[in-house]
Amino acid sequence: MRIVFMGTPSFAVPSLHALIDAGYEVVAVVTQPDRPKGRKKVMTPPPVKEAALQLNIPVLQPEKLRSPEAVAELATYKPDLIVTAAYGQILPKAVLDMPKYHCINVHGSLLPKYRGGAPIQRSIINGETETGVTIMYMAEGLDTGDMLSKVVLPITDEDTAGTIFEKLSTLGATLLLETVPKLISGEIKAVSQNHDEATYAPNLTREDEKINWKKSARDIFNQIRGLYPMAGSFTYLNGEVFKIWQSSILDEKAIAQNSTAGTILSASNEGIVVQTGNGQLLLKTIQPAGKRMMPVSEWIQGARAIVGRTFEEGLSDES
Repeated sequence: MRIVFMGTPSFAVPSLHALIDAGYEVVAVVTQPDRPKGRKKVMTPPPVKEAALQLNIPVLQPEKLRSPEAVAELATYKPDLIVTAAYGQILPKAVLDMPKYHCINVHGSLLPKYRGGAPIQRSIINGETETGVTIMYMAEGLDTGDMLSKVVLPITDEDTAGTIFEKLSTLGATLLLETVPKLISGEIKAVSQNHDEATYAPNLTREDEKINWKKSARDIFNQIRGLYPMAGSFTYLNGEVFKIWQSSILDEKAIAQNSTAGTILSASNEGIVVQTGNGQLLLKTIQPAGKRMMPVSEWIQGARAIVGRTFEEGLSDES
């Protein structure tokens, strides 16, 4: 059976390796084009491309998969099955109709919840206590296809977007190997999604990364870990961006006297204590403007100097 695999980030790599290790014939890999990365804007290939090249699999990188040229090139590989995992583009009908066994997707949420491009981050940001992987048929809508299989994963307070990405990428690969043989043999009965229960997880924006200190300590804690270690969360101090990478909840209800949301109450080797709209947060790993990411203990002198100040001070127009 000829399989075309479509994926882009590291989340998809275990699924690609799983298919190869199980003996399936992956005839081509489709991934996003190389993109500039870092301060020096070095053109960098996606992790799936790197994996495919190491496996000596042909790689296609169309800017737009729906272009006639991209569809025609894909058709030359005569796929019996297309498997996608965090590819990053919606497949056009011409591609959906191409393989004998259709197109299936390894999606990082328990559908119909969290359809879209950032299900893992948004599930953590929203305080969900569980997530999972759904394998489904692909349809013309956004993650609307009938479901083939699911696996559930708890989310703990110790989890971040990074840890959940790793766990779900492994679970997704395992579930894929369980699903494909049953799909081919006709053992699986697809189940329609309840579209009335659908929620969405659009790609994150810069505004999603900005901290609103009027929110509760729990909400801000979830935001910070939901963006770690990818983008990180940020606030402002002395008119400059101040990034926060890791935190913990010190108290979910405490409100210090004569303090407003965003007030820096204390600083020590353990971290910076900040008053929120409800409760107090301990900032552990930070990145002041112009500096690298570091634990607060490495910045303790600067940290002590900010006690009594308020994050976002003087930036009410951006609050």
